[in-house]
Amino acid sequence: MKNSKQYVYKASGFVLLAFCFFFSAKAQELRSLSGANSPNDDTNPVWIGNNTLLFTRAFHPSNMGGSSDSGDIWETRKDETGEWGEATHRPDLSSKGYDIALGLEDVLTLLILRKEGNEASIHQFSKFGQDWNYLRKVDFPDLNSFDGPISGRVAEGGKLIFLAGKRNGGQGNEDIYLSEKTGAIVWSNLQNLGPAINGFGQETGPFYDPKDQQLYFSSNSYPGANGKDILISKRLEESWDSWSKPEKWVQISSNGSEASITFLDEDEIVWTSTQNSDGFADLLTFATPVPLVIPTEFVASVVPEAISEPVRSSSRPSRVNAVKPETQAIPLSDSTKVYLPTTPITPVEPVEKEIEVVEQPISWLVIDGKNKMEISYTLTFIKGSEAIDYQEIQLISSLKEKGFTGVKISAKGYFPKQVLLENLDSKDKTVVLMTKAEPGSTVLLEDVNFKRGTAELEGESTESSLSDLANFLIENPQVTIRINGHTDNAGDPGLNKQLSLERAGSVRDFLVSKGGNFERLRISGWGGTRPIASNATEAGRAKNRRVELAVEQ
Repeated sequence: MKNSKQYVYKASGFVLLAFCFFFSAKAQELRSLSGANSPNDDTNPVWIGNNTLLFTRAFHPSNMGGSSDSGDIWETRKDETGEWGEATHRPDLSSKGYDIALGLEDVLTLLILRKEGNEASIHQFSKFGQDWNYLRKVDFPDLNSFDGPISGRVAEGGKLIFLAGKRNGGQGNEDIYLSEKTGAIVWSNLQNLGPAINGFGQETGPFYDPKDQQLYFSSNSYPGANGKDILISKRLEESWDSWSKPEKWVQISSNGSEASITFLDEDEIVWTSTQNSDGFADLLTFATPVPLVIPTEFVASVVPEAISEPVRSSSRPSRVNAVKPETQAIPLSDSTKVYLPTTPITPVEPVEKEIEVVEQPISWLVIDGKNKMEISYTLTFIKGSEAIDYQEIQLISSLKEKGFTGVKISAKGYFPKQVLLENLDSKDKTVVLMTKAEPGSTVLLEDVNFKRGTAELEGESTESSLSDLANFLIENPQVTIRINGHTDNAGDPGLNKQLSLERAGSVRDFLVSKGGNFERLRISGWGGTRPIASNATEAGRAKNRRVELAVEQ
C-alpha cells in the first residue's frame, strides 16, 4: 500500500506579510507598460530575455487579419533606463487567427500556439538574429478538444507545457492541464491538475516556476472572489495532481481581473490587469522595484491528521523578513485542521544596498542550426570593410569606442556569419546559428543590399558580407551553390522576375571578381512567387525582397 504522507505547509507567514503589505500598498505604485498598451486587449506577456517581452494584441488594424483578428504577437523592449519602448507587430510570428507565445522551448526555439477557426496547433520558430524563422508544427494530441480560448506557458526548460481551457470532463468552466515532452516534436496527452487547482469557475494563464515547484494562475473559483486574481499553489509530491491549498497573491490583486504573470527576474514581474482599462486588459508592473511577497510556506489541501513538526518546503527567497509567529490548530471538521497565526508581528524591512553593475565581456554560444549542437568557431572583428584580429577583452563599450561595427563568426565547413555590434547581448550569451555547407542547406544573405529598384549592390556591409562568402568558396572549392533572387509581389510579375534574376547575377559577378569559381555559381530569379512572409505588411514585403544561397552539391 502506498505510504500516505502528511503535509502541513503553514500559511501563517504569508498571511502576516500580506497583512502588512495591505497598509503599504500606496507605496507600491503600479505602472502601465505604456509603449506596450493600446485601447485594445493586450494580454499574455512572455519574457524571452534579451530585454524583450512578447504579448498578444487583439483586434488591432495592423494585425494580420485586421481589426477582426482576435490576437497577433507583438513585442516591446526594455531599454537600459528601464523604459518600455513602443510596441511593434511581429508578422513573422502571427497569422490571421489567434496567436499566443507559449515561451522558449530552448535558447533558440520559440513555441507559438495558434487557433484558426476551430483548428488549434502549436508551432516551433527558430531564432535568426532578431527574427524568428518558422520551423514546423509539433505533434500535440488533444489540442482540438478545447472549446473556446486557450492560454498557457512552456516550463521546465521546454519539457512541460501548461494549458488552460474548457474541455469535456473538467472540474469547472476552464481548467489547467499539463503535457510532457516525449520526443523532439511529440507531446503527451493532456492531464488535468486536479481539484486542488481547478475549481467550479475559471482557471487560466498558468505560469509554473520549476525551481520552487510553484504554480501561478488566474482564478475566480475561490470563496469571495471578485473577478479573477492570481493564486499560487505548490506541488507537494511527484504526482501532478498533488498541490497545496492555493493562496491569493494579495500584492497584485485589484478590483479588476489579473492574469498571466511573467517573471523578468526574481524581483520584477509583468502581468495582465483590467483595473484601469474599461474592461480591456493592459500590461502592468511596479513603477519602482518592490519586494515580491511570495508565500514561503503552504497548507496541504487536505490534512488527515495534524503533526507536531511541520514539513518544510524549499521556496523562492522573499525580500521581506518577518518574525515567525506561533500557530494554533483550528479544527474544520473531525479530520481536517488548518494552521493560522495567533498574533501578527510587524516585519523588519531590509536595508537595500546599492550594487555596482560591472560590464561583462561578451560570451558566445555558436550552434549548428540543424542539429542544435555547439560547434568550434573563430571571431574576426569588423570595422567598416576591414577585418581585424582583435585580442583584447571583448566589452561592447570598448568595441564601440574603437569604431567596430560587427563581428564575423567562422567555423570549418559552415557559411560565415556577421553579427552587428548592436545585436550583441551584454547580459547573456550571444547565440549564433550557423548553417553547414551541405546539399539542401539554404542561407539568407541578410546583409546584402541593393539600390532601390535596381540590381546594383550598395553599402559597406554588402561588400564585407560578400567578400567573406567569396573567401569561404575559395576555401571550399567543392561546394556548388545556386543564388536565388526574390522580390515581393508589388508591381508587374514579369519585371519582378527579371529584377530578381539580375540581382542574383550581381551577387555572382561580385563573387567571381573576388576569386569564386563561375562554374560552381548558378543563378535563378523567382520574382514574388516564393514569399516567406505576408505581403500584406511592409515588414513582410521587406522579408520577401531577398537573396538566398542554396547548396546543390
